[in-house]
Amino acid sequence: MTPSNTPRPPRARAVVFDLYGTLLDVTRAVDPARAVLGARADRLGELWRRKQLELSWLRSLMRAHRDFAAITEDALGWAMATVGVEDAALARALRDAFERLPAFPDAAATLDALRAAGLHLAVLSNGTPAMLETSLATAGLRDRFDLVLSVEPAGIFKPAPEVYRLATAALERPAAEIAFVSANAWDAHGAAWNGFLAIRVDRTGQPEDPLPGAPAHRIASLAELPRILGA
Repeated sequence: MTPSNTPRPPRARAVVFDLYGTLLDVTRAVDPARAVLGARADRLGELWRRKQLELSWLRSLMRAHRDFAAITEDALGWAMATVGVEDAALARALRDAFERLPAFPDAAATLDALRAAGLHLAVLSNGTPAMLETSLATAGLRDRFDLVLSVEPAGIFKPAPEVYRLATAALERPAAEIAFVSANAWDAHGAAWNGFLAIRVDRTGQPEDPLPGAPAHRIASLAELPRILGA
């Protein structure tokens, strides 16, 4: 119980979501490869996602920005070469699948509950504006968001502070009044480090990253958000 003489933290007035891996299931991006690669499809998916993130971080450090659509394609080429696959048609199918990922089963109902409680909802993602619009529309989630924010105006990727400031500027609220939800541990830590009420979605029971900024909550599914946020 919070002592009566201790100020309570501001109640969240808005909720910002990461997209890939948080609302949309990135593991499904390799579905077109399953008939071709069999058991190697999962390995391809792991390598693709890992390299996609690595390239975003390295380019941010190098100040050599390249948008997320291009990085996603670069990472896919590297992953396919690593598993020994050369198939242009499959590469096209995989790129298309990444932009048309399904939402997690609890995403729509959670977003509806938060909206019904009067919370403003936004997406803040590494994806390009075109990627985000396509992905959200395909997943049936676009009309649930007031704002869809890409990192592109900042010219750098999460977890750079410049990216999180896009959300506070667009929502016209201080970070302390904004809940930030991500299934990527490094992203949740980045948001917490920049003053947001960070909530990490941990679906697989991974250990916490040894990074600055501690998420305020750690949940196993999106369905827990309305309770945490008082919706």
